[in-house]
Amino acid sequence: MPEAPSPPPGPEPLSTEAFDYELPERLIAQAPARPRDSARLLVVRKEGLADRGVLDLPGLLEPGDVMVVNDTRVIPARLHGRRGEARVEIMLNRAEGGGIWHVLVRNARRLRPGDVVQIEGAPGCGARVLECREGSAMLDFGPDQAALAAALDRAGEVPLPPYIRREAGPSAEDAADYQTIFAARPGAVAAPTASLHFTDRLLAALDARGVRRVTVTLHVGAGTFLPVRDGDPRAHRIHAEWGEVTEDAAAALNRARAEGRRIVAIGTTAMRVLETAAREDGSVAPFRGLTELYILPGYRFRAVDALLTNFHLPKSTLLMLVSAFAGTRRMRAAYAHAIAQDYRFFSYGDGSLLFRAEQDVPE
Repeated sequence: MPEAPSPPPGPEPLSTEAFDYELPERLIAQAPARPRDSARLLVVRKEGLADRGVLDLPGLLEPGDVMVVNDTRVIPARLHGRRGEARVEIMLNRAEGGGIWHVLVRNARRLRPGDVVQIEGAPGCGARVLECREGSAMLDFGPDQAALAAALDRAGEVPLPPYIRREAGPSAEDAADYQTIFAARPGAVAAPTASLHFTDRLLAALDARGVRRVTVTLHVGAGTFLPVRDGDPRAHRIHAEWGEVTEDAAAALNRARAEGRRIVAIGTTAMRVLETAAREDGSVAPFRGLTELYILPGYRFRAVDALLTNFHLPKSTLLMLVSAFAGTRRMRAAYAHAIAQDYRFFSYGDGSLLFRAEQDVPE
């Protein structure tokens, strides 16, 4: 009996190394473009790459397109505390309700359940340790949300990402620079950085073009800065983040989809909450809760047609997300071009406008 033919080889397994690249340190933006909308914009389509500017965005979109923005507001989430003589650095990560927060902690090994951490610079503000894990903890700040907000205003620091260098800590300028024009709902510990490019001038031009706007919420957590350390990115665990798509937002998006209009996510945060809420047919359901959606090449996008985003760190979940959306090979070419053309990278850097490719195949 003849042997059955061998099946065709499948795609190569995903590799974290495939999302690595070399970036000259001089291209890591240490401050935003001024004015914000003067940043550069790399347009990435299947037809090729085009060097434009953020102010060109209205002409790159069509009347009737729906731009989806994230209205999260960054809180001064970095705190310094003491337990006796031991000092700890606390990064608020996610509110769990009732004054309880999941936090990332430097020197977490010094904490034990039942300990009380006093917050430096905020007399009378303390947090009881409920549980500890390596690098993280659950802290109970008490049910008085107003008292905690006041303590953050007094003692908290803007949680700038580690690649933005500030020897003396974040400046008063950073407190404004690291907040978007859409910021309304406090809860994020990192800015949805694609939205940092927007100004009143740009929004007026988009309105005049007939580009519509829908608001969603995703409170960005500190896990967004964590690199993928496993050789296989599928082994990485993404941190949960709280998001919401209201009934009104879902209805507006579904009307646009039914009318054949495009959905343009402003930032990976808006994209993740939309894709979390998306049904199989591409419609969007109202959503409120935690999302752990982790998008890798091979993911089938349902809700988003185009994405405005910044340039992301090597080996990061966000670089994997944009590669899944626009195509891995295409994004490699885009990043190589951006480096060769001295685009500015990361949170305060330039932007890119990506259009959805056919489903990407992991390489």
